[in-house]
Amino acid sequence: MPKLILILGDQLNLAISSLQQIDRDVDTILLAEVWDEATYVKHHKKKIALIFTAMRHFAAELSQEGFSVRYVKLDDANNTQTIKNEVGRACVDLASTEVVATEAAEFRLLDDMRHWQQDLGIPVSILQDSRFLATQTEFSEWAEGKKQLRMEFFYREMRRKYHILMEGDQPIGGKWNYDKQNRQSLPAKQVVPAPSGFEPDRLTLSVLDLVEQFFSSHFGDLTPFRFAVNREQALQVLNTFITQRLPLFGDYQDAMAQDEPWLFHSHISFYLNCGLLLPLETIKAAEAAYCAGQAPLNAVEGFIRQILGWREYVRGLYWLKMPEYKQDNHLLAHRSLPEFFWTGKTKMNCLSQCISETKENAYAHHIQRLMVLGNFALLAGLSPDEVNEWYLIVYADAYEWVELPNVSGMILFADGGVLASKPYAASGAYIHKMSDYCQHCHYNVKEKNGSQACPFNYLYWDFLHRNIEKLGNNPRLGMPYRTLANMTDEKHNAVKRDAEIFFRAIETNEEV
Repeated sequence: MPKLILILGDQLNLAISSLQQIDRDVDTILLAEVWDEATYVKHHKKKIALIFTAMRHFAAELSQEGFSVRYVKLDDANNTQTIKNEVGRACVDLASTEVVATEAAEFRLLDDMRHWQQDLGIPVSILQDSRFLATQTEFSEWAEGKKQLRMEFFYREMRRKYHILMEGDQPIGGKWNYDKQNRQSLPAKQVVPAPSGFEPDRLTLSVLDLVEQFFSSHFGDLTPFRFAVNREQALQVLNTFITQRLPLFGDYQDAMAQDEPWLFHSHISFYLNCGLLLPLETIKAAEAAYCAGQAPLNAVEGFIRQILGWREYVRGLYWLKMPEYKQDNHLLAHRSLPEFFWTGKTKMNCLSQCISETKENAYAHHIQRLMVLGNFALLAGLSPDEVNEWYLIVYADAYEWVELPNVSGMILFADGGVLASKPYAASGAYIHKMSDYCQHCHYNVKEKNGSQACPFNYLYWDFLHRNIEKLGNNPRLGMPYRTLANMTDEKHNAVKRDAEIFFRAIETNEEV
């Protein structure tokens, strides 16, 4: 009996579980570009273009492999513009007797899929997504009974499970984590390799035209478009990273530099998160580089920790805590997102750099996201709902399962410490240490108060004072709170005055 095999836009890999049950002689694969998925938030133009063109290239690959493929383009006349309705329409047209799908990665869509059998009146099998390295059950079992869920300990279990960078039961080099060796700022004369990029082919050009036609009001620059759009190109990006940038990735993974958005990062999260690359193959490629003497341990361990540790951990936490996690607002933050988050027009050079590069590339590396953009959102008390929506909109690698824990947990401390043991709040001194942004800024990072002071400086102390009831007893914030307690009344008043002036300015869309 013929089955309909559904492939979602972030499941573009022949290893996906739904494809393992296909009968090529009678079954059909469905991929559909739908308005609902492109607009549930107003995704960056480049993100929509990446997903749609990667879907079209994957459909072509499936056809070449001998599969029967039904591909529905966004502008097809009969497109119902929702995944569920396209599944239903295909089942009628093809006389399918069962739907087989791999579970959606986002709660909102998987929750909908769980009602399809009743809604469509046809059996629907939802399979586990085997691309991830820890199942939801494994993570739940690991988390059970623990007072604190810390990534570091989960990461060690994953290293043992997959025997990555291990000598027997012990980590190679004698340490699990080399993060302290991965915090160097970028030397002024350091040469940075160009990122991998590809000229758009005919399929991609047609998608770019489609996005320009239907999504011109969305955030971001559509061109130049240089993303990998198929598995062969994605593997090229991975291999180029391993050979050209991995050796220095460890040293400079936390660094930021003026007009250098890409630096020594891998730029593969786009492809991991839509299925063009698999996590274990990327981990193995980095481990092989270490074993061959092509990259140092601090670089390889740091890269592997991002995938085997952090990526798996946030995914596990997301499913463990949803849907309630989305409502968390532990610090009662409520301020609206400033207009400059959409334009980049601010005199704070670090924010202008990170927002402008995000607008151009649908990308910023993790320190830009956490310690500049996220740090400002935390210090300014921006609404978790608005900040989460912004991060989900602007980055081409953003899906709720990875975005929400990183933003609500890591950036905003909105979950009250479920993910992180303290808020990642910092003054301008951190940005000055890890970048050259301050050299090009309207403000003076060494000024603590007044009109020329770096806003991060007084906003940092205002944040601590504002949240003293909820954060004052946090043992990891003992030192700054002791400093706050020893401040003079004059200093406290200056901090409060500067913060109030700043907040009034952003609330009235003045340039700050």
